[in-house]
Amino acid sequence: MSSSEDERFFRYRPLEDHPGWYTWNILDETRFNHAVMGPLILRIEGDKCRVRMQPERKHSNLQDMIHGGVTLSLIDVSMFAGMRTLTDNEGARAVTLELSTQFIGAGAMDKPLDSVVEVLKETRRTVFMRGIVEQDDVLIASFSGLVRKAAG
Repeated sequence: MSSSEDERFFRYRPLEDHPGWYTWNILDETRFNHAVMGPLILRIEGDKCRVRMQPERKHSNLQDMIHGGVTLSLIDVSMFAGMRTLTDNEGARAVTLELSTQFIGAGAMDKPLDSVVEVLKETRRTVFMRGIVEQDDVLIASFSGLVRKAAG
């Protein structure tokens, strides 16, 4: 990841205790990404980017499963992390134009929740992506989305 506007807003650093993984955390911990989602880590897996969160009680619904809104939030954040990591576009000032999600299963509270995103196509102003959310081998959701790049 090269130097960019993102470095003013995000911490992207290798994790010493997790070889191959990097932080993907907003510097202003009062903003949504950190205040709601908590610390996030990511790694590149071929042409895909895996973004991981560790569920906490605040992420649960009344069934003691991961709340669907948390899953949607992870997907949204992972599209920006994936776009930045896989295409080297700035993610901080980009915006979500479209997000389609299919919930397939329930997320358990005792395992990390991963969003695995890939870039399908990049145009001058947009990035088309798709992916899945999973825990180990359990499929939680699938998604596709469109992000408008930051204005130049």
